[in-house]
Amino acid sequence: MSGRLSVIGLGPGDPAAITAEAVAALKSAQALYGYAGYLDRLPPQSGQQRFASGNGEEATRAAAALGHAVAGADIALISGGDPGVFAMAAAVCEQIDAGPAAWRALEVRIVPGITAMLAVAARVGAPLGHDFCAISLSDNLKPWSVVERRLDAAAGAGFVLALYNPISRARPWQLGAAIERLRGHLPETTPVVFGRAIGRPDERVVVTTLQTADPAAADMATLIIVGSTQTRLVARSGQAPLVYTPRSFAAVRA
Repeated sequence: MSGRLSVIGLGPGDPAAITAEAVAALKSAQALYGYAGYLDRLPPQSGQQRFASGNGEEATRAAAALGHAVAGADIALISGGDPGVFAMAAAVCEQIDAGPAAWRALEVRIVPGITAMLAVAARVGAPLGHDFCAISLSDNLKPWSVVERRLDAAAGAGFVLALYNPISRARPWQLGAAIERLRGHLPETTPVVFGRAIGRPDERVVVTTLQTADPAAADMATLIIVGSTQTRLVARSGQAPLVYTPRSFAAVRA
């Protein structure tokens, strides 16, 4: 019997946002591997094993799932959002790259999901309507100096920024440093969106400006979108403003 590993994105948290492809892959799997918080989102299924692990154990989790699958089982490795965006798909590829030859022969399927920046953007309008980029503010796997250079380059080039992994107990200052750095490139009126736990009961969305953006408003469940010089707010009576970046780029005079 040949095994298979499916790396599955659960989306931002609302069960309605899980794709039909992901639902089918979850149903057929003999065992699920994943971060405990993500596995808790899924109802138990008779006869299906679960192997939960903690945050920061991505490499070990990927290796364990690969080892189980290569033994002939149909395995699902769970990821939040999209598995290919700062998530488990890269961890699996890294393990295959460095691991035994049998892992390279294994059928591996990446099942996409709705990543956080898309879920947050949809709540407020279309801030990603023009060119954008995603940057993780975590310096666990790269030096902070690299984060700084990427923030400078992206803001200076006119990209809207989606900031992942903004803050945690172990990384309490990085978001504040990033916001302060972006203030050196962008107008103080630049729209900023804090989107937390989209699709879950504790969802919170705040639209503010770069001048008033408060790092204390974020946690690890938060995705932050920082607009470009082109991003606009559309005021609406009795409703939250629309945030959007026009599809065409208007030249900004120096």
